[in-house]
Amino acid sequence: IAKALVAGKIHNQRVLLMRNHISPPAGALLQLKQLRKKVERATSSEMLLGIEGSAARVYFENFSGMLKPGDAPLDPAAALGKPPRYAFDFRHRNRRPPRDPVNAMLSFAYTLLSKDLTVIAAAVGFDPYLGFYHLPRPGRPALSLDLMEPFRPLIAESVVITAINNRMVYPEHFVEAGRGVTMTGAGRKAFFRAYEQRMDQLVTHPLFDYRVSYRRLLEIQTRLMARLVTGELQHFPVFVTR
Repeated sequence: IAKALVAGKIHNQRVLLMRNHISPPAGALLQLKQLRKKVERATSSEMLLGIEGSAARVYFENFSGMLKPGDAPLDPAAALGKPPRYAFDFRHRNRRPPRDPVNAMLSFAYTLLSKDLTVIAAAVGFDPYLGFYHLPRPGRPALSLDLMEPFRPLIAESVVITAINNRMVYPEHFVEAGRGVTMTGAGRKAFFRAYEQRMDQLVTHPLFDYRVSYRRLLEIQTRLMARLVTGELQHFPVFVTR
């Protein structure tokens, strides 16, 4: 199950780069393809974590190529010549706390997606805190994080890209918070709107060949996981896109 989830995540990362990067990097795409194949040869959770980490490094090294922030200000003060404090100049992934607007949005998107999957997992009948890939820790919804892996690129990271490229969120929506950066109330409201739009977007499920929203898709995938646990399925059909 863990290998299927990680392979699906890497596949979807690669597709997102091919779809959205201004100039899809051939070297990075090849590396991700090779790393996905390498997942099948993993013989331990440590090896799988290493492969996932390598894929994340390649992916986020090229993440900025999918962002088209423009330079239109939101705050009238900025329009009068006062430059915004922050910019959407993503360089690398950082967290706890996120130290730039793009990382702040990524962390927020993962939190929203994890919360939604925790509710869905509990509704299906799972204990969201017992997973297959993520280790159980106090207060950590391990199963939700497992189920989230293939959907990080398709939902969370896609929302961040859309929010920036469609001018739904601006640099003026971010303020300093201790050693990190956080969104203002207006920024969170705008980001919620981008997130809900993505969750309502329709996609064709490859197993059933009918169109459902991403929100409904999360429930379907969780129910398929339940069928795997009860022995009705032999393999978990991870959702991947083309």
